[in-house]
Amino acid sequence: MAGTGGSAIRGSRVGAGPMGEEDKGFQADRVVRSYYCAMGHVQSPAFAAGIEESEIPVEIDCPNCGLPAGQDSKNPPNIAKHEPYKTHLAYVKERRTEAEAKQLLEEAVASIRIKRSAAAAAAAAADRAEKASAKKKK
Repeated sequence: MAGTGGSAIRGSRVGAGPMGEEDKGFQADRVVRSYYCAMGHVQSPAFAAGIEESEIPVEIDCPNCGLPAGQDSKNPPNIAKHEPYKTHLAYVKERRTEAEAKQLLEEAVASIRIKRSAAAAAAAAADRAEKASAKKKK
């Protein structure tokens, strides 16, 4: 391997320039729109020039901070009211009254008590049967 040049890119030669437009393909015409968020971030996505103006979004979400970004640099969109995270219990309380909740709780507790007492009775019967079979073997 002493005589070979260690080219990192196989197949390239000395003096080969960058690939031109003819090698990469045709680049479509684009329209660039700038979007501004309340935090001062500026985003300039490119859109295809052939689409209608109504298809270009009026607002986008800023990829830096997540706030809405609009096309007016002097008046970016207001931050939407941020509602705090609601727990499952909060949603349940919206749907049920206190009386309904109490009734549902009583029904659930009664159902669990019935299942537990049935399981305890079955376990006791199995234990008695096991003891009886152990006495017969002796």
